[in-house]
Amino acid sequence: MAQYMFQLDYTSDAWKAMVQNPQNRLDAVRPLIESLGGTVLNAWYTFGDYDVVVMFDLPDNVSAAAFAAIVSAGGAAHRTKTTALMSVEDAIAAAEKARGASSYRPPSA
Repeated sequence: MAQYMFQLDYTSDAWKAMVQNPQNRLDAVRPLIESLGGTVLNAWYTFGDYDVVVMFDLPDNVSAAAFAAIVSAGGAAHRTKTTALMSVEDAIAAAEKARGASSYRPPSA
């Protein structure tokens, strides 16, 4: 399974609704991720550019894109960001593969 980090910035209307009716939004997100064949790893509320970070496994990028589309279409997010995550082992394998493909020449001035 591929792992993803999903970040969400709530709209002011979404925050207003949650202040009026506090709720665990992970209860709404978990069944969606599971219906796409995935598993929620963890979630956090954050300070900064985004309000929420959710880490999850999904079978592939198509499933991750479907999740992002569904959440974005719901209207509670001002913006979202999905980041595909790579294990350290996969990053090393990518570096080794890049080392073996040395025919690339960057543009020159």
